[in-house]
Amino acid sequence: MTSGNGESSVRSTLLKVLLKQKHLQAHSAFKREYDKVAAKVDRELVGRGPAKAQFYRWLSGDLTGLPYPHHCRVLEAMFPDWSVEQLFQPYTGSLEFFPEPAASRPGMAGREAEAVQMSNGTDEIVGTYPYRSRFPSEKWWELFSNATEHIDLLGYTLYFLPLEHPGLVDLLRKKCESGCVVRAAIADPESSHVAYRDSEEKQPITLVVRIHSTLQHFAPLADCENFQFRYQDIPLYNSVFRFDDQMLVTPHLFATPGSAAPLMHLRHRSDEGLFSRFMDHFESVWTTTKAIERL
Repeated sequence: MTSGNGESSVRSTLLKVLLKQKHLQAHSAFKREYDKVAAKVDRELVGRGPAKAQFYRWLSGDLTGLPYPHHCRVLEAMFPDWSVEQLFQPYTGSLEFFPEPAASRPGMAGREAEAVQMSNGTDEIVGTYPYRSRFPSEKWWELFSNATEHIDLLGYTLYFLPLEHPGLVDLLRKKCESGCVVRAAIADPESSHVAYRDSEEKQPITLVVRIHSTLQHFAPLADCENFQFRYQDIPLYNSVFRFDDQMLVTPHLFATPGSAAPLMHLRHRSDEGLFSRFMDHFESVWTTTKAIERL
């Protein structure tokens, strides 16, 4: 249930309450304050505040995780007494129920405060799905669209991505042209691991056929400076899809196609967290890959 300006009437975040206290609950007023604070944090962040619809989702708590890191930096500077996590918690009716940020508690400093702030892994989990196919198509598109610096894709075929999102190749070209680095690794069709996986899955359309289909779809990106496409030849334990500070991971199950495997939606919180562990996995696999000579 929403009001005419798109703001939820069901739920409020602490951020909404604090902005009302400062008379900044209107999008235009908030954007002006955002730019003032951004100028002090990093001049390049000026003008990069949230769009109107996104802003009202912030106020209502209609989020799958926290905003992008540059937004978090500005919000922390705007509200130095609160952590970003606290700003997006539901408002309970009294500020006294919100604990102080761990790093500011008396008697906590150095390694102790650092340990409190360190991710325990579970706080990086945005959501889990028993089947990859149940992750909404529009969320895939949102992740691709919002990435500005890095898109990393690792899988057997990546066949489903251009198939389910006809505009993906054009989107990736625009991303590359704007400076985003796109890396994609699929299985070498001549790999023994592919042959074994095919015999295991017993699907009507073989992995080899799907790989060649992906090559055809991605061929228009061959001349993009920021697009890197490679073959991997390893026993693939999971597929990884990284979009800046967010990631989707699909663990592979025996004799189970990727669409029927589970999926985890992660957001980066710590260099010791789940996101970083899977990112290290991607980088390790990437060092073993070889360039695809012809698309």
